[in-house]
Amino acid sequence: MNIITGKIGFLVGLVSILFAFGAQATEFNLLQADKSTMTFMYKQMNVPLAGSFKRFHGRISFDPAKPTLAQAEIDIELASIDTGSDEGNDEVAGKLWFNTRQFPVARFVSTSIKPLGNNRFEVAGKMSIKGHTHDATTPATFRQEGSLGVFEGSFVLKRGDYGIGEGMWADYGTVANEVQIKFRLVAAAAAGKK
Repeated sequence: MNIITGKIGFLVGLVSILFAFGAQATEFNLLQADKSTMTFMYKQMNVPLAGSFKRFHGRISFDPAKPTLAQAEIDIELASIDTGSDEGNDEVAGKLWFNTRQFPVARFVSTSIKPLGNNRFEVAGKMSIKGHTHDATTPATFRQEGSLGVFEGSFVLKRGDYGIGEGMWADYGTVANEVQIKFRLVAAAAAGKK
């Protein structure tokens, strides 16, 4: 092997190594709660209504190159609910609804993520609200916006499964059993993690 061939081989090898490092996907693992949203929609007396939760936090670990290894734990502060009125907020914080004094947090912990193609996924996990834990599955999409990863999805939660709205509120004719939860979670990569 002559010097020129050796140098070309070395340069090709070096470029391949640099390309491999540059091609590694970023792991998105810092939830940006201030850029994220958690909203819900439901029907009361058959009238569609909407609200949101203002405070939530958690842990996300998502590498687009290894989606099946992804993990997520999201805690929602139930007292941060915004139903559109102070009276509504006080009512749902009470014992018959969320009972936020005894159960201040709703928690979702992922157990698996299944790639469906085209940046779509099926996320399965455990949802815990008001002392009740049930399996939950939600479709989700992922896209990268600059240095941020954006996860979006929605699923239907049945409030009766969690004892949300008891007593006089247990009548699904007044407030529907189905509540649609929509989320937009934005995550950044920790410095130096690639």
